[in-house]
Amino acid sequence: MALRPLLTRRTLASASGFSSNGGITTSFRGLQTFSLPDLPYDYGALQPAISGEIMQLHHQKHHQAYITNYNKALEQLHDAMSKGDAPAVVKLQSAIKFNGGGHVNHSIFWKNLAPIQGGGGEPPKGSLGWAIDNHFGSLDALVQKMNAEGAALQGSGWVWLGVDKELKKLVVETTSNQDPLVTKGPSLVPLIGIDVWEHAYYLQYKNVRPDYLKNIWKVINWKYASELYGKECP
Repeated sequence: MALRPLLTRRTLASASGFSSNGGITTSFRGLQTFSLPDLPYDYGALQPAISGEIMQLHHQKHHQAYITNYNKALEQLHDAMSKGDAPAVVKLQSAIKFNGGGHVNHSIFWKNLAPIQGGGGEPPKGSLGWAIDNHFGSLDALVQKMNAEGAALQGSGWVWLGVDKELKKLVVETTSNQDPLVTKGPSLVPLIGIDVWEHAYYLQYKNVRPDYLKNIWKVINWKYASELYGKECP
């Protein structure tokens, strides 16, 4: 598959025919719709940790659905704002948060994964490796903590390794549904996010979420997380 940025965007103007200024629809205050990004690896490249069937459905169906519903909600919001329909504007906030969060979270998730032959599963080095040892004792201890919190999360959601860019501190957090990590704190930046919705693992692991959490570390892209950590905590 061709590689392109994981936050590919098109303006609402291009989607709905409104005029734009510099690629941003001024009447819509710069809000933009999104399109489904390509993955930087084939669907089957993460096997056996994650099956090709799961990856294809997860990307083409689930991620696409979040984008479709987000774009639709933005267009409805534009209409409501142009009509001064305050109740409709308020009602649309939950759909925008949920579906927008789904797009943001999945765009991070695809970057967090890499085939084994492409470095997936290789332990973090440099400053992130040192920070993990300092904050959690070891990489194994961090993995155990994230696996335990991910397995214990009720319903659907995400387990995150993030960095507080103000305090320069690593944190492990969980979020419900499609809430991004930033909902837990404005200075939190996600380094690793693991999707624990059933659609991420059920076809392969059935209801045994801990097995999925155990195996996904074999394809975690620590190189990406290390580069991001280096930018946030130089």
